[in-house]
Amino acid sequence: MHFIIGLGNPGGEYDGTRHNIGFAVIDALCERLNNRLFAGRGEYLISFTTYQGRKIGLVKPLTFMNNSGTAILDLIERFKAEPENMLVICDDFELPLGQLRIRQRGSDGGHNGLYSIIYHMQKQNFPRMRCGIAGKNLPRKKTEKTQYVLSVFENGEKDIVKEMIANARNASLTFISEGITAAMNKYNITKEE
Repeated sequence: MHFIIGLGNPGGEYDGTRHNIGFAVIDALCERLNNRLFAGRGEYLISFTTYQGRKIGLVKPLTFMNNSGTAILDLIERFKAEPENMLVICDDFELPLGQLRIRQRGSDGGHNGLYSIIYHMQKQNFPRMRCGIAGKNLPRKKTEKTQYVLSVFENGEKDIVKEMIANARNASLTFISEGITAAMNKYNITKEE
């Protein structure tokens, strides 16, 4: 079984924020696959469906971003999920708004959600897709970036975000049907400035 896991923070106050782009991609997948999330036995919302004959689970951890690993570890233990069949989707303020970066494995790159998953799994060998959230008003100071990721997208950014969510949804489906290499080849495209 494949799992697509979107990282974010639960609660209405975080809806539409940059940090919750992973949740937005899961919502787009649910809409595309005509499916609905429900409360799992662990600290996550989950939905099971099939795509092109493959069984998949769509997941939103409810542990808040910095503790994402506890939910993912429970998912692995409960469903015998294989790390190479999990695609974790998160935000990245180091990437320009709208750009996707898909990798087969790697470090946390300074992302607290990925750090938590790596810490709890004691492994880095899971695919991840970073969604670029860095708009023109990205602050230079690291201390201000924490507040920036919790801000909503500006009106002038919303069309780019909508396209990025659609691309991330399609990349996730490519990951399921064709594998990580095909998803990387099709969707790791650098945006022109």
